[in-house]
Amino acid sequence: MTEDLNAPELEFPMVFPLRIIGEEADDFESFVLEIVRRHVSDLLEENIMSRMSSQNKYRSISIEFLAQTRAQVDALCAELGTHARIKMLL
Repeated sequence: MTEDLNAPELEFPMVFPLRIIGEEADDFESFVLEIVRRHVSDLLEENIMSRMSSQNKYRSISIEFLAQTRAQVDALCAELGTHARIKMLL
């Protein structure tokens, strides 16, 4: 990955928001949360929000967690990004 030299330095630990979007399926939320919990063992239920698109084709899962390091965030995003079921990370 190429680093942007003008990007602001992030200070960890920090509250990190992440949105994961994929095509709707009965198990999509559990599929995503299983991956997230491998990297964020202390993810709280109140920090998870799941919602359907207006056409009911996609599901968006928003999470917030206390990221301890940049490496933790990078590893989580890298693993999520390898799955074809996940269409977008924001």
